[in-house]
Amino acid sequence: MKKLLTVLLTAMTALCLLAGCAEKAEPSASPSPSPTAPAVSPTPTVSAATEPDTAKTGLGVVNSIAKSKDAGDSDGIAQVDSSAAAVLIGPDGKIISCVIDQVQTKITFDKTGSITTPLDTGFKTKNELADEYGMKKASDIGKEWYEQAAAFAGYVEGKTIDEIKGIAVDESGHPEAADLTSSVTIAIGDLVSVIEKAVNNASDKGAGAADKLSLSIVTNINKSSGASEKEGLAQAYSTYVAVTTDDSGKITSCAIDASQSNVNFDASGKITSDLSFTPPTKNELGDEYGMKKASDIGKEWYEQAEAFADYVVGKTADDVRNIAVDEAGHPTGPDITSSVTVSIGDFKAAISKIMQ
Repeated sequence: MKKLLTVLLTAMTALCLLAGCAEKAEPSASPSPSPTAPAVSPTPTVSAATEPDTAKTGLGVVNSIAKSKDAGDSDGIAQVDSSAAAVLIGPDGKIISCVIDQVQTKITFDKTGSITTPLDTGFKTKNELADEYGMKKASDIGKEWYEQAAAFAGYVEGKTIDEIKGIAVDESGHPEAADLTSSVTIAIGDLVSVIEKAVNNASDKGAGAADKLSLSIVTNINKSSGASEKEGLAQAYSTYVAVTTDDSGKITSCAIDASQSNVNFDASGKITSDLSFTPPTKNELGDEYGMKKASDIGKEWYEQAEAFADYVVGKTADDVRNIAVDEAGHPTGPDITSSVTVSIGDFKAAISKIMQ
């Protein structure tokens, strides 16, 4: 009996030991790494995509000859009012940066059809004239044109073109919104129109959202001529350049346009042009400008202007000034003459004004 009990106790002890071993042998769901194993980096958290640091560059121009007048007891005047705007547009369609300027080109002629303005006259823009323009003394808010233009440019930043077109104005185009009239009282109709053109023309040219945006206009009247057997011509030839630059002073994007705004008159000093006509720019004319058939490289003006704009990207002001040209201002470097043969003197002058 004692022997039987001993056998039973031994069997039960063996069963308990087996059960305990079975529990310890069950694998763990997450085994701990060996103390000598390298630490495993946690899986990075995926966050929402950040806004790209890019922007579209746009340039717009609106011309008017509506204020021109016949000669009589006093000289007649061919007046070309050119408004220009440069914009940087973000991926959301909102304006990041905006610059506005205007140039009034006034060419006088007498009642014999002779031009009385020297053909080598230079014309400053309203921003360049600054306080010399003389609006401040007549302004209800004591602000010059350039100050009001800068204020309006700042006001539209952060807005879409639809929001800008919705800005309330009176019958004369002057703003009515209380948050605007303290800094802008000039008519903004042309400014809105030119900003809309700039937005519509905007494209990805390599600019960064934080780049500096600049605008320049160069104007000459040297192709004007008096009336004799044929009509006289008062021509304002303006070149418009928008440029963005980075912190190192290099060009990151460039847009170029030009306009030949003509006012004709006869030998009695009477204007024969339709003053309601809005002179288009060369980019707007496109193939209608008619340079391709006379071009040695078979390129229209707008194609060559765009090629030059692309060519200066990555260059500094000195690089642009040092682009080799002949006596007529045509480029001579083999790396550019395959795509640009038009005179680039005014292109270089406009960029130099921006990047002084």
